[in-house]
Amino acid sequence: MEERATETGFLRGAALAVLCAIMLNACGGDLVPRGRVANISKPPPARAPAQPALETRQCFAKLQSQAVAFTPLPDRNFGGGCSAVNSVKLIDIGVPTTGIGAMTCNLAANFAAWARYGVQPAARVIFGAEIEKIETFGTYNCRPIAGSGKLSEHAHSNAIDVSAFILSDGRRISIQKDWNGDRQTRQFLTLVHASACKRFNTVLSPDYNAAHHDHFHFDMGGRGGFCR
Repeated sequence: MEERATETGFLRGAALAVLCAIMLNACGGDLVPRGRVANISKPPPARAPAQPALETRQCFAKLQSQAVAFTPLPDRNFGGGCSAVNSVKLIDIGVPTTGIGAMTCNLAANFAAWARYGVQPAARVIFGAEIEKIETFGTYNCRPIAGSGKLSEHAHSNAIDVSAFILSDGRRISIQKDWNGDRQTRQFLTLVHASACKRFNTVLSPDYNAAHHDHFHFDMGGRGGFCR
């Protein structure tokens, strides 16, 4: 019995010694695995801002050549498939315009040219007046096409809805009220609509459907040539 007790005590002592050795090794060993360097304070290297694509840079140059004041906007993804990429904020296109938010540069360039070379000359010829303001319902809007599950070009900052024109003689020509108005206003709206069809890929008017009874929709999506 005494020998068994002595053997048991020896085994317990040996186990305790092994356990202490393991603990001491763990406490005295490397906290960082060998072969790696611990440097938790060093920040990740800074990334240079992505340079706009060549097509976008060419569009910026086009706006500058037309004396259009604008600000390039950072690319943004809003979730749900909605985004604003290669977009700008128009500051001055020569005609004050309401409701303008983020627009793809291509849309902005065509809109600025339409306002300057399509709308303004039409007002001078037909009304003998200047366009003092263009009113819009806006540009970017994360929503689907009315009556559809497909995202609108507005969801990609690639569309704008024009609702009215203010003349220097005080008249306000609205799509809703004047699309089927007197001969002169119909002539003006028909002319600016035709001009838009030469610049935008898609142009929709009150003749397209009830959802467009009060505005022109312009966008740069699709293959082009869709004018209603």
